[in-house]
Amino acid sequence: MVCRHLKTLSVQERQRLLSQISDYLLFRDAVNAFLSEHFENICTQKCYQSKISACCSRDGIITFFGDVLVNVLVSNGTEIKALARVLKNPNDGFKCIYLGDHGCMWRIKPIICEMFLCDPAEESVFKKKPMTNKLWLELKQREKHYRWPDRPVLFDDLEKYFMAEGYSSPLMYLNNSPGLLRVKELAKKSNHK
Repeated sequence: MVCRHLKTLSVQERQRLLSQISDYLLFRDAVNAFLSEHFENICTQKCYQSKISACCSRDGIITFFGDVLVNVLVSNGTEIKALARVLKNPNDGFKCIYLGDHGCMWRIKPIICEMFLCDPAEESVFKKKPMTNKLWLELKQREKHYRWPDRPVLFDDLEKYFMAEGYSSPLMYLNNSPGLLRVKELAKKSNHK
């Protein structure tokens, strides 16, 4: 659906969307740099190579509509076709369906995946380098500015843009999830006081 719609857009409109996500991409670069520096070796060995990651199954990953749109906007056709192909395969359950021979197949992986660190990994790094915990908490706070709808956020704007174009997806959690709709409503009431 996202690919189909993006093909109908003018170059200017596509550029506008890319401009809209530019700050988010900078945030994701910062998260990626942090994780690469402090967690890559731990996570690669502990979960990917050993194939023990219980959280990384297709049904266990919450993918927001914004995740899909951002990834499609920055990915090339080959990358998108590869993701579409794996979605047609049955998931044998031992690992995330999106994990290929060279790691995650998403160019910009779902935010839930990117911001997840298991307790043993956190303990291993944060115990040795306490300042990394402070940096991680700052990144987690920044994340909320893109997907937690207690204020205007990027993922909500992206969903609304597609909804205005007549699209609907079960991944549009910010406009379909009763819990997130409640967060929006409470924020609206709080702002009017």
